Amino acid sequence: MARFDFEETFGDDYLHFYADTLSDAQSDADVEVIVSTLGLTGDETVLDAPCGHGRIGNRLAARGHEVVGVDASEVFLARAREWDGRVEFLKGDLRALPVDGPFDVALSWFTSFGYFDDDDNQQVLSEYRRVLRRGGRLLMELHNHDEIVRRFTPAPFGATTRVGDDVMIDTSEFDTVTGRMETDRFLIRDGRLRESHHSVRMPTIPELRAWLAEAGFSDATFTARDGNEPSIHRPRLLVIATA
Repeated sequence: MARFDFEETFGDDYLHFYADTLSDAQSDADVEVIVSTLGLTGDETVLDAPCGHGRIGNRLAARGHEVVGVDASEVFLARAREWDGRVEFLKGDLRALPVDGPFDVALSWFTSFGYFDDDDNQQVLSEYRRVLRRGGRLLMELHNHDEIVRRFTPAPFGATTRVGDDVMIDTSEFDTVTGRMETDRFLIRDGRLRESHHSVRMPTIPELRAWLAEAGFSDATFTARDGNEPSIHRPRLLVIATA
């Protein structure tokens, strides 16, 4: 498995530098997309895994859904539990979810899939299938492999995020042999330099369709985040897989 500094990648620094990206306005918009895409009525049982700091799960619970959130980061879970307590937040591994369900819906949002090797990534999909009722649906939101490869060439490519005097610099390169985006992260916060690395598998649509079928899903549909057909010019994918 490619090197992945989990605690350094998904900790307080992440929340600090992604604050604008994961703003209240963006989180509200994300929930609207989830509700409209799945046609949720307000009484579904929902698994939000990984749930991060609860920005999606807590909003869905406020709409009347029964929500369970699972994440491996204690930092994120502590923040998630600061809300009104309607959601049950559990620490756990996506490859062995600490719940049985059955759920009506499982969510994998904001490129939360692909951080393990291929066998374990497929195990994650099998776990989603295990905890969904028959006819339940998995909704994934993730990078479109074809668009990101087209856009980020030649490699390596970089991205810089600034929050006041703090700076985060990502240098990334796509490995065509493994199908993974490899990212070295350098950040300066409060005058301290920290380095980390994360690696994300970016399956093509045919690959992910095959993985979902192997996990036991009966059907999968793929659209761009904007509702149009996926293309090399549309960066985000929505995937609905039916159990």
